[in-house]
Amino acid sequence: MEQRVSIITLGVSDLDRSRKFYERLGWRPSIPDTKDIVFFQAGGIALALFPRANLVKDARISADGQGFGGVSLAYNARSREEVDSVLAEAKAAGANLPKPAQNAFWGGYSGYFSDPDGFLWEIAWNPSFPIAEDGSIRVSG
Repeated sequence: MEQRVSIITLGVSDLDRSRKFYERLGWRPSIPDTKDIVFFQAGGIALALFPRANLVKDARISADGQGFGGVSLAYNARSREEVDSVLAEAKAAGANLPKPAQNAFWGGYSGYFSDPDGFLWEIAWNPSFPIAEDGSIRVSG
């Protein structure tokens, strides 16, 4: 298996509500007018929104999982100021902010928002991870 991620799929409780939330953040669906799934191109990968019941059925897993699943998505900002701006934009779009931006123990600055289904997004500025013009980062030591 190659070391890469192609698509991150979020199992959402209300597809239309989630689509509208991400659209309020300025994201645009990559394939217009889909009814059962929404794809957003996100740099070299895609973010998909798929009804949770359909995802559970497709993966043949139990639907009883609730609460924090131990996963967060991350958006690396180009500056401390962008962290604050993105968190404010997310809040205006209807996000919950469980952790406001603050200095991080690893030398950067970050905070979290959660989307309508509770999926966590860390918004972070990390001076050790420069961001290329296309938005990609390189993690190296």
